[in-house]
Amino acid sequence: MLRLLMPQWLTILVDILAWGVFHAATGYAAHRLGDRRLSRDGWLLRPRAFEADGRWYRRRLRIHRWKDRLPEAGALFDGGISKRELPSHDADGLEVFVRETRRAELAHWWAMCCSPLFLIWNPPLAAALLVAYGVLVNLPFIVIQRYNRARTRSLITRLERRRSVR
Repeated sequence: MLRLLMPQWLTILVDILAWGVFHAATGYAAHRLGDRRLSRDGWLLRPRAFEADGRWYRRRLRIHRWKDRLPEAGALFDGGISKRELPSHDADGLEVFVRETRRAELAHWWAMCCSPLFLIWNPPLAAALLVAYGVLVNLPFIVIQRYNRARTRSLITRLERRRSVR
């Protein structure tokens, strides 16, 4: 396998810069996705049976205790939407929130998928550590988006049921 050879200090600098570029680029690419593209879950984003409408994350990972301690960068790019709070409490506002959780989840999946690129210029142990870093940094954010989307979908369903009863 071809591996770029650089002095150790340069390799470390390139690694740091590469993660910064990968996160910024994938975040910007997700920001540029049209709302129509994010209007439904695809294969990757669809809910899984084990998630049980988000209850698995709450019971097993105790996500409600730590999720708000992580940074949120939804409004980083012009026109972006923060996911710290709901845009509004009506069904339309909740749908916007669900769409933004899809956007954020995709950005973190894409960033994590950049991990194998570190194999190009790093020795095997460093590359393995950088891939592990990519997973450990992005996975909590993916989990948060899935949890929030499941909870918000449940809320939308309840609102629609109330509306249809009236």
